[in-house]
Formats: sequence, C-alpha cells, structure tokens
Amino acid sequence: MSGQPANSEQSDFAQHRFLTNLLEDKALGELVTLLMAKEPGQQIPSERELAETLGISRTALRDRISRLVSLGILQRREREGTFLTGIQPDSISDTLILSLMSSQLTIDSLISVRFALERHAGMAACDLRDEQALEDLAKAVQRMRDSDDGRELFEADNEFHRALFRASGSEGLIFFSQMLHSVLRGTVRYIALEHDREMLRRVHSEVLEAVQNQDREAAAAAVDRHFAWLETLRASDSRGTTAGWLPAAMDPRD
Repeated sequence: MSGQPANSEQSDFAQHRFLTNLLEDKALGELVTLLMAKEPGQQIPSERELAETLGISRTALRDRISRLVSLGILQRREREGTFLTGIQPDSISDTLILSLMSSQLTIDSLISVRFALERHAGMAACDLRDEQALEDLAKAVQRMRDSDDGRELFEADNEFHRALFRASGSEGLIFFSQMLHSVLRGTVRYIALEHDREMLRRVHSEVLEAVQNQDREAAAAAVDRHFAWLETLRASDSRGTTAGWLPAAMDPRD
C-alpha cells in the first residue's frame, strides 16, 4: 500500500496472499488480493474491469462484491460506485450477534474468549509500558473513585478496558477486543456496577497497580479476580437481584 516502505508492502502482500489462499472460494480470494492494493476510502475498479481481470462473469463478481459489502469491507454509494473500507470490528460484532441469535454461540463462550484476551493484554502491557495508556488507565480508575452514578461507572469501566488493550501494544488483541465489545458490552450493561462500587474500584485498581509495577503474574491474577467478580455479578443479575438499576434511556448498542 502507498506510504509504506517497499519491503513492508511486499510483506503485507505476501501475508494477504497467504490468507486469501485459505479461502475455499478462490475467486473471492483473488478479488480480495486485488482490493488490498488499494487504500481504505478508494473506489474499486469497475465491474467490467474486475470481471475481466479475474476471468469470471459479472454475475459471479457481483455475488462476491455483495459478500464483501455485507462484511463491511466494501461500501456501495449511490451514483458514486463501490469503495474499499477495510474490515471493521463493528461489522464482525454484528456477525457474532447474529450467530448468538441462531444459537451457534453462547454469551458464556464469548466471555471466556474475552477473558483470555484481556489476561494476555494485561501481561503484555507490563512488558510494553506505554505511558499514555497507563495514564488513561489511571484516569479511568480515578473516574470510578469520583462517582457513584451507574452510568458514569459503566463508562469508566469501558474506558479502562479499552485502555488496557491499547497498553498491550498488540493490534491483534485490540482488533478482537473491539470485535467483541458490542456483544459483551450488553452483558455488563444490566449488571449493577453501582451496587458494588468498592469491589469495582478494587479489581480495576489491582490491574492498574500490577501493570504500573510491570508484574506479569500479578496482572494475570488481577484480571482473574476481575472476571471472577464479574461472573458473580452476572449470576446475581440472572436471579433478578440487581434488576431495576439501569436508566431506561441507555441504548444496548451505545
């Protein structure tokens, strides 16, 4: 892609080629390989040009383009054409939600994935020590300490976990955490964070302290305690013991 050193571009292309070769639909893989030479926001070539380059019919091409549009990789604009947007975590979140609705996945299985990602992010953050991310973590914890309001605590909690993934410095961890965010955000939305303020502050402070001290074992243990506490809250919520705290105006997809 433009703006990168030649060796970096070659490495990216080789990686894209390897991944697209894993697709069962070879025409789709070839189309994606062609599109990856463009920057997000650029218009893709005409259907006629792409069909000729790929050696497939325009009908077959439209089917592949429609699949990429549904995944959020491409965007159709009326009277303008089709543009490359690149894969977006939010579009994958929608796929996960649809999978949940069709019973292919459970919330618990996704939470276990998020737990594993966050545990690794905490340990990675100890190694990297990103000062800006550490500052953001500390601000989120202070925000928790300064408020007893459920909405404010909820937002501070989300702010903390986004900062923790940024602190890991791992683009993969950040991407997958964002992918899961829209789904799992709803699982804590109905948990009464304001009814257990002190534990909320404690578990996040422990993660912050471990990362500040660059103590990988302590960070992993702190994340373990955080998710154990979260599971306790989820169990309480499922019995209806925390119902009624949520402001009615809050949107599950905020």
